[in-house]
Amino acid sequence: MQTVIVPLIPKLPTLLHARDEHATWALTVTLLVGAVITPIGGRLGDMYGKRRMLLASMGAVALGSVVCAVSGSLLPFLIGRGLQGLGFGTIALGISAMRDIVPPRRLGASVGAMSASLGIGGALGLPVAASIAEFVGWHVLFWLCALAAALAGIGIMLTVPESTGRAGGHFDSLGALGLAAMLTCLLLPLSMGATWGWGSPKTVGMFVALAVIAALWCTYELRRPTPLIDLRLAAGRPVLLTNVASIATGFAFYSMQIMPIQLLMAPTTSELGLGYQMATAALVLAPSGILMFLFSHVSSWITDRYGPRTALALGGAGLGLAYAVLLLPLTTDVPFTWWLMLIIACISGAGLGTAYAAMPALIMRAVPVAQTGEANGVNALMRVIGTSTSAALVGMILTWSMVPVLDADGHTRNVPDVSGYLTAALISLVACAVAALVALAIPAARPSPVIEDV
Repeated sequence: MQTVIVPLIPKLPTLLHARDEHATWALTVTLLVGAVITPIGGRLGDMYGKRRMLLASMGAVALGSVVCAVSGSLLPFLIGRGLQGLGFGTIALGISAMRDIVPPRRLGASVGAMSASLGIGGALGLPVAASIAEFVGWHVLFWLCALAAALAGIGIMLTVPESTGRAGGHFDSLGALGLAAMLTCLLLPLSMGATWGWGSPKTVGMFVALAVIAALWCTYELRRPTPLIDLRLAAGRPVLLTNVASIATGFAFYSMQIMPIQLLMAPTTSELGLGYQMATAALVLAPSGILMFLFSHVSSWITDRYGPRTALALGGAGLGLAYAVLLLPLTTDVPFTWWLMLIIACISGAGLGTAYAAMPALIMRAVPVAQTGEANGVNALMRVIGTSTSAALVGMILTWSMVPVLDADGHTRNVPDVSGYLTAALISLVACAVAALVALAIPAARPSPVIEDV
């Protein structure tokens, strides 16, 4: 659902009869809704049942996909994309449900595969969406999304039992509204800052409002007997450091989504461009999703023997290696080719699979069973914040470095120059180093009551 829209973004103004700046909301609204629902959905799953919330998530995705499929204008399309965003909490809910139903000896591998599926779907969704949109039609793309969500919902209904442990208490509605306002004031200017202007009153005002709302929200949550998010638990060193590493990893992950596809699709008349179409370029990068899945099981093996913090550190280092390889054609005479991009995609997929699979293991070792959904929801939110920050910062760097070139048809296109890619790659490499070093700083803990409770 996150990447299915990417091949359509350049065409949306024409397809939906909308202005360019308004069409970008098709991506932004899903991100905002997904970020808000992820921790809230985790908390609701702890209180009212994870199976019930999983079915609600799939129902929202199916409904939103149908709305998008029948839309011919921007407003209903944005409503559909917002409903699709309600499915983003599925990962955290699924991980929490697995803690209840999966045998102890299979828990690590199962949770790792579920966590890595967040990246697998994004990696495989891009070429599938590009191919369907190019050769079949964009309406069919969303009908298939609706079918996939409906089949997933039926599968959950038939196979996933309801969780027995419930957190109890009352849902913190005011805390949920405060969290929604806080995330909106953070993610909206990060997403739209380049359009509004980073120094514009609207952008600066939202960041100021973020600081005020965050202070009031934290004070309120700390005084609640049953808060939406247990800030004392989140501030504990194991959870806090895991979330910091998640932000850094999410940043590096999304940078690797932004830069390679642009390099592959840039005209051959540019410094590094290979001139591929979207579907072909996406296929070059698709193996990263396969490597993510395979290395989620490798991560489970590392976690069993050396602990999840080692797996997370190795994942960050592996992702850093991918950026080091990317720097070769940017700093030396090594030619930029499709097979080099394929190698980079495979290395990054392996690193991401290892890192993403280790994060839930670290979280579940540090929190009580009744707060698994909440804690995993917050951790998933940290990844969203990392990806949003990457989209804003790397997007801004690449935009500032744009130079005009002629494509094969003789049309002028603006593409980033080498300096833009070099700066973005170096910053992303630093993010990988931060993720690895922070992971090593997480306290080594004995297996907590996770296994015993299961």
